[in-house]
Amino acid sequence: MAASTSKPLGKQRRPTNTNPWLKQQLKKIVPPLAALSILLIIWQILCRPGSDGLPGPIQIIQGAWDPFIINPFFDNGGNSKGLAIQIWASLQRVFVGFFFSIVVGVGLGILIGSNKAVYRALDPIFQVLRTIPPLAWLPLSLAALKDNGAAAYFVIFITAVWPILINTTVGVQQIPQDYINVKRVLKLSKTTYFFKILLPAALPYIFTGLRIGIGLSWLAIIAAEMLIGGVGIGFFIWDSYNNAFLDRIIVALVYVGVVGYLLDLLVIFVGSKIVAEDRK
Repeated sequence: MAASTSKPLGKQRRPTNTNPWLKQQLKKIVPPLAALSILLIIWQILCRPGSDGLPGPIQIIQGAWDPFIINPFFDNGGNSKGLAIQIWASLQRVFVGFFFSIVVGVGLGILIGSNKAVYRALDPIFQVLRTIPPLAWLPLSLAALKDNGAAAYFVIFITAVWPILINTTVGVQQIPQDYINVKRVLKLSKTTYFFKILLPAALPYIFTGLRIGIGLSWLAIIAAEMLIGGVGIGFFIWDSYNNAFLDRIIVALVYVGVVGYLLDLLVIFVGSKIVAEDRK
């Protein structure tokens, strides 16, 4: 009878069903959640129920649960509205002002970056104007425009336009000389040069300016709404402070932070898609 030639089997690896994508996402999510949990525990310990000063997380949830947490879309008329409606009112102001800052900032930035004479004439003026705090423009805009909503749009515009303008100017100025030489050799038209060379080269700089601009816009509208009043998350925070509703303020600040983060991600996403599409 022939001897068996089969070798003893060693330990076999068990097939794993772990999803690599899920594993990667958990690595991103778990550390921030752990850090946040620790911070909340420390906060609650330092701000016990009945103590003076800021409320703890448990007191905040208890005080603002109904209706500000559980029903962010309630509308009782006037300024008595849920946080989602307050946030949306602020976002509308930001979108309008930011749109005009894009149009002016990108257009003027391309002009200044492409023309050395214009750059030398306007750059010192813009460097002075951009250092003025956004809220310092609010009294002038209220006096000139006679409308709180228009004044808010102007504050957003004047806040966001400088990083967009400056980054666009730098992007145009950083176009390699070889690209300019190609334009001259091939005798490209201004339109072809703009869409095929100048704009693609400046796009990363432009979106860097847009990312900074949208963040500053969101900061500015919160502060501006505290002064102009009306429906908006900034006025909601100020009104809650005047009425000593600290729990509502903290809930509103969470909304503000999350929305600001989402706006930043939105600009990053759009920029990555446009720049990637342009490079094809």
